[in-house]
Amino acid sequence: MKTIYIASPYTKGDVGENVSVQIQAIHKIIDIGGCPIAPLLMHYAHIYKQRPHQDWMEIDLCMISKSDILLRLPGESEGADIEVNRARQLGIPVYFSFDDLKEKMIKF
Repeated sequence: MKTIYIASPYTKGDVGENVSVQIQAIHKIIDIGGCPIAPLLMHYAHIYKQRPHQDWMEIDLCMISKSDILLRLPGESEGADIEVNRARQLGIPVYFSFDDLKEKMIKF
């Protein structure tokens, strides 16, 4: 089972809606046989105890290094763009649509 990191907007727009988008992506990834890594679920940890944005980014970049694939969802996001760049630096494939990801997953 391939681990798939989900990179998407968090602070731009409605935070609750952005988390919801990642939760929907979790289920799509499970449906195609992947193991989702959804960093926006840390939203709930942040509600419990707020931390600086940099703390969360360091955790996200660590999770990317443990991933097989990165899926970049639509929307403007400096953080998600940083995550894409880190994945590329590490040689981790980056996909920008579920269709492309699904096609790749079929080949595994």
